[in-house]
Amino acid sequence: MLDIGGGIGALLLYMPAELVGTEPELTALDGAGGRVHTEVRERRIGTEVAHAALYPALPAGRYRVDGSGQVVEIAGAMVTEARWEPVATSSILAARRGVGAEPRRGVSHRPARAVPHGT
Repeated sequence: MLDIGGGIGALLLYMPAELVGTEPELTALDGAGGRVHTEVRERRIGTEVAHAALYPALPAGRYRVDGSGQVVEIAGAMVTEARWEPVATSSILAARRGVGAEPRRGVSHRPARAVPHGT
């Protein structure tokens, strides 16, 4: 269930299967919502299987995906879909094992795609 409308949107962040069970954090960049995290789960969409983190109610604004440095823009009353930047996967897995790993510099960021809810 999504709780979006007005100045509240949602993010569906597609993740690699090996990150199921982790809880990636988002940090608001413009003071919109602080920090928030949610669990990566296996999700079934028809006959397809996806691995994703769903953030169901985020104040509109820009957020950094911690661990990758990606920035996503959340629009009110919209569901934003984005894919996890693959270069960050090794950093998250290393952190999961307790090994110090820094996110890589020079990452190219893919733009997120916002879609109206209910379409």
